[in-house]
Amino acid sequence: MGERLERSFFARPALELAPALLGMRLVHWLENMRIAGIITETEAYDGEHDLACHARAGRTPRTEVMYRQPGTAYVYFTYGMHWMFNVVCAEEGYPAAVLVRALQMVDWVGPEKPRAHGPALLTKALGISRPQNGLDLCDAEGELWLEYGEPPDPALIRRKPRVGIGGVPEPWKSLEWNFRFDLS
Repeated sequence: MGERLERSFFARPALELAPALLGMRLVHWLENMRIAGIITETEAYDGEHDLACHARAGRTPRTEVMYRQPGTAYVYFTYGMHWMFNVVCAEEGYPAAVLVRALQMVDWVGPEKPRAHGPALLTKALGISRPQNGLDLCDAEGELWLEYGEPPDPALIRRKPRVGIGGVPEPWKSLEWNFRFDLS
């Protein structure tokens, strides 16, 4: 097991945290088993002014978690069938988060390596759903956390617009706030 990321790692703007999470490990201790993957794709969502961010509507029962301390899990249900995992960042009271979109699995249960390329597939592979919403990822005894990994060479990080926000107006639709790299 690697060293867990501490709260100070998450206490930075979403646009800084999103590429910094690449190469780190997302770990879920589930039913006495370690399930983990190396983060290979993320997206930044930055506050109430970001029209692609859930916080654009302000503080609601759904977005309340986004206003918590950095290093909190924000897990939400979308399209009536998928869970999405985000890491709250910046400072407490400011609603920013990074969506973890893809993992390269390193520890898993079962004979076949689960697919985790896509935010719904990664939550399925790691067994993340509603009960993990609001968990403190910095809790030393917690079931869900992030560990230090091998950050990619910055030259290997690719940027593009965020995925699945087609109805969002410009400039938010075209901002290259998606970060990814290929793990070789």
